[in-house]
Amino acid sequence: MRKSPSTVLSALSLAGLALAAAGCSAATTDKAVEQVDKVVNETYEVTYEVTGKTVDSVSFHDGGGTATAPNLVTAEQPGAAWTKTVTLRGIMPPAVSPSSVENTADLTCKVIYKGKVIKEATGEAAMAGGCVTVSPIAAQ
Repeated sequence: MRKSPSTVLSALSLAGLALAAAGCSAATTDKAVEQVDKVVNETYEVTYEVTGKTVDSVSFHDGGGTATAPNLVTAEQPGAAWTKTVTLRGIMPPAVSPSSVENTADLTCKVIYKGKVIKEATGEAAMAGGCVTVSPIAAQ
């Protein structure tokens, strides 16, 4: 399995931050490892929202797979307003990407965490890259 450079960097950054926070002694290194394990295994919920006059499909991370190779699911013909709440783990990035053959100007995607929009894109930006953001657990 190939890991993207950003995924590897995220994991290494988490480990480095935990080690720096805990100090360099052997006793505190164990504590740092426990903290990293907790972050990697901790779950969180996000809600994906997609709206638009013509949405042909929506692809999203559904919580399956691993943090470095998340499962991508596609909902075909989801309608003009589509919402899905999923549970993700650790550094797994929330991601939702709508697709529309026509009328992309009103296309919008959002990632919502604890009631706050943490990523939003509209129009061509929603089509080109969707809404992908860093895990809110990793960002803490």
